[in-house]
Amino acid sequence: MKKYSILLVDDEEAIRISLANYLQKEGYKVTTAESGDKAVEMFKKNYHFDLIITDLMMEGIDGIGVLKEAKMAHTDIIVMILTGYGSLDTAVEAMRLGAFDYMQKPCEKGEFLMRTKRCIDHLILNRKIKVYEKLIPVCCVCKKIRDDDGKEPGTGVWMEPDIYLNRKTAIETSHTYCDEHMAELRKEMKAAVKKHKEEKEQK
Repeated sequence: MKKYSILLVDDEEAIRISLANYLQKEGYKVTTAESGDKAVEMFKKNYHFDLIITDLMMEGIDGIGVLKEAKMAHTDIIVMILTGYGSLDTAVEAMRLGAFDYMQKPCEKGEFLMRTKRCIDHLILNRKIKVYEKLIPVCCVCKKIRDDDGKEPGTGVWMEPDIYLNRKTAIETSHTYCDEHMAELRKEMKAAVKKHKEEKEQK
């Protein structure tokens, strides 16, 4: 299994050590930096990390500065901000600039690891989407596929997946319901039957 690389940035040594221990025991490869300036120096030396977990309030380059520099160095990097001086305005600013998550210190171990995993899961999903997009252009919202055959790339017609497959393979696709939507359909059918009975009794 791939060991995901995490850069942990905090100017408090005790916090750096405890959080790094949590992460290492979960199998992550952890590098620590005692300041935002040190973290940025690492980016400039072409260090690459999958996730950055950084304290917000630090002398010199703070957590927002680390976030900005990280996104300039690697646009797909995931950043989580930690702070003991949290405010809604700061959280909104961090998210606006591209932070994926925002957590208040002191960090409870279980929640910290859960949020870290969520960051890594998001990273994995983004990377998969990029791979798929190189193979077939698929809309990440409606799931339609763009057919660029015979056209300049990016100018093709968007169509439903079953229509695309039929055109390309001449294979008819079958339709079914996932468990979640089947449950919703059953509820709708029961409600419709009940309404029909009530209307019939009123006549």
